This record gives sequence, C-alpha cells and structure tokens, in this order.
Amino acid sequence: MFARLICLGLTALGLSAQTAQYVGSTVCKTCHSATYERWKKTRMANIVLDPKEHPDAIIPDLSKPDPLVTFTKNDIAFTYGSKWKQRYFKKVGDDYFALPAQWDVTHKIWRAYKPAKGTDWWLTYYPDDNMQRPTGPTCDGCHSVNYNIQTKTPTEWNVGCEKCHGPGSAHVAKPSRENIVNPVRLAPLRASDTCIQCHSQGRPTRPIIDGKAYDWPVGFQMGMNLADYWVLEDHKLGDLTFTHFPDGTAHKNRMQGNDFVTSQMYTHGVTCFSCHDVHGTDNNADLLKPAQVLCLECHGPQSPNGPRAATIEEHTHHRAGSSGSECIGCHMPKIEQTIADVNVRSHTFKFISPAESERLKMPNSCTSCHTDKTAAWATDALKTWKEVSVWRVAN
Repeated sequence: MFARLICLGLTALGLSAQTAQYVGSTVCKTCHSATYERWKKTRMANIVLDPKEHPDAIIPDLSKPDPLVTFTKNDIAFTYGSKWKQRYFKKVGDDYFALPAQWDVTHKIWRAYKPAKGTDWWLTYYPDDNMQRPTGPTCDGCHSVNYNIQTKTPTEWNVGCEKCHGPGSAHVAKPSRENIVNPVRLAPLRASDTCIQCHSQGRPTRPIIDGKAYDWPVGFQMGMNLADYWVLEDHKLGDLTFTHFPDGTAHKNRMQGNDFVTSQMYTHGVTCFSCHDVHGTDNNADLLKPAQVLCLECHGPQSPNGPRAATIEEHTHHRAGSSGSECIGCHMPKIEQTIADVNVRSHTFKFISPAESERLKMPNSCTSCHTDKTAAWATDALKTWKEVSVWRVAN
C-alpha cells in the first residue's frame, strides 16, 4: 500500500510538472526571500553572466595583450564560470559560441579553449571549429532553466529555483506541498537525479535532434524520471578513457553523478543534499558543515558505519587536524581534471589503494598528497598498519 502511495505521488508530480508553467526565480522571492537572497549569491545563480549587466564578471584584464586572446570585451555576450576557469561566449544571430581562450583562475593565465578530437562524444557531429559548435545543444540546457531548443531561449539563465523544483506556476497560484517538487521529499534515487541531470557525463536517450547533437537531457524537468531522458556514459573496467579511469572513477570534472551512483553512499540512501545545500552556505562547495564535521556525524570512531578504530588518528595514521587526517583526503582525492593540472575531488568515496593504482596506471589516494613518493612506498607503509588486512593492501 505504501509503495502504491509513493507511486501515485510521483505520478501526480509528473502530471503537475507537465501542466504547470515556468515563472522564474524572482517570483519565488515573494514568499522565500531569505532562501532567495542566499541562493542569489551562489555560483549556481551566477554561472552565466552578461558583462554589460555585471561589469565585474570578466575576471582577467583584457587590456593586457596575449596571443591566445583574439577577441575583445565587446565580443563577450556571456561569461561562463568563476571558480576554476572562465570561458566566454559570443552571440551570433540567435546562437552563442565559445571563444577560443579561457582563463585559468588558479594559475591566473590564459589557456586555449577548443574541445579536442577524440574527447566529447558529440564532437563528431560538428565541424572542428568553435564558431560552428553552438552552445545551445552542448552547454546551455544545464546553465539555464527551461531552455527551449526551438526558440533557443530559456526562462532564465543560471540554475534557478525551477531547475530543481520544477515549473512553479501552480504553486505560485495556490502554494501547497502537493503542487511543487521538493527534492528532499523524493525517494533517495529520484532525489539525487536533481543534481545528476547536470553533474554527470552522458547523452540523451534521443541524442540527435534536427541534425544537432545535444549534451544534456533534453525534455527532462523535475517530477519526471531522468532515466527516460538521460543515459550515463558507459565504461569498461580496465580502460582509461576521456571520461573514466580504469577502475571506473571519473576522469574529469562535472562527473560527480557518474561517481556517486557507484558509491555505497548512493546504495544506502544518502543523497547529494545530505551534504550540500545549493541555496548557499559559508562552507566550500556549499557543504552543510565543514567536510570533516559532516563526515564524522555518520562515521565517528567505532561507528557501525566505520571507521572501526578508537580514534580518527588510529584510522588515518596521520596527526589530528592535518590534511592527511581528513576523511576527504583519502576517500575523495583530487584526481578529476577541471583545467590543466587543477583537479577536483572524486565522489565514489572509495579509497584507491596504491597497489591498485600501480596496476591500473592511475592516481591513488596516498600519492595524490605525498607527491614525492611512489605507489610502492605507499603500499609498504600500509602493510605496517596493524588493523589493515595484508590481502586488502595488495588489492
């Protein structure tokens, strides 16, 4: 009976999503002002910016010449990104196109930007020229709300309220829990689809529409079943690809969803927002609490969830308060490339052993921090840890 009620509830949400209309985030501010003001300051709300409306949006100084920069400020219709890299879109007709240079925020230098052959699957459907690869099919569906592939316009740019809560007209007319999607109240797997719709590498179930390849789940909106619109990128264990390391861990940024669905966390009902609040927090990555505090709420010493040690130091074999004693240091190593040598953390929550990494020729949790050491050194060190099985160390 309970399962039937859940099914009926999801069906009702799906019907509501199909009949309601999008209204834009500013309408939500009327009743949810505090949440709106927090969200407005997040990167989610500021991924895509028009420099005419936001003069400070362009991070580098374009007055300084650089051979990679063949465009001017007047060519930039939108900036994209601000944390790791910033790219620039030019408007031609009713389409946008990525300009050929991107700013590396970490190193404060220009780098060329042009997706290389043999990387993204959709490249074979477009000429080898940024200015013939419109961002509508390849980018804009995730950087906006309700992007219309016919008119090439969204209800609003950036990740607004209705990206995660679905179209809100019915809720605005008569506020009720029953006529808006709240991901927190969805079953765990469907709840995480809220984030996986964009934070994953895959392709639509109908990837080619009117001769154009789309790199986002066209037609999906909250209240629907993401699997009907989106297929995660496949991987064969043992293969190193553009998207995956040989063990199946993601190889590049924006693949948190690909990682997460392989994790024990996902299997046991943890969701993306068990840890993150996209409405904005004072913590890195909009975490609900600092990472170490958050992890230890479920994984304290002698917890049935692990680690099975009297103290965290006994488990990590690193000094308390050091980066080596942080849960994310070993279980979320920075191995997934976002630009050049700048990496982001994996989301499998799996400890990648040095022996396995040596066998598969991929990074591991130990030497990602101990960069002056070898995998063999790390394996030998692990063999001295009395509570770790010698057989597991070797695997």
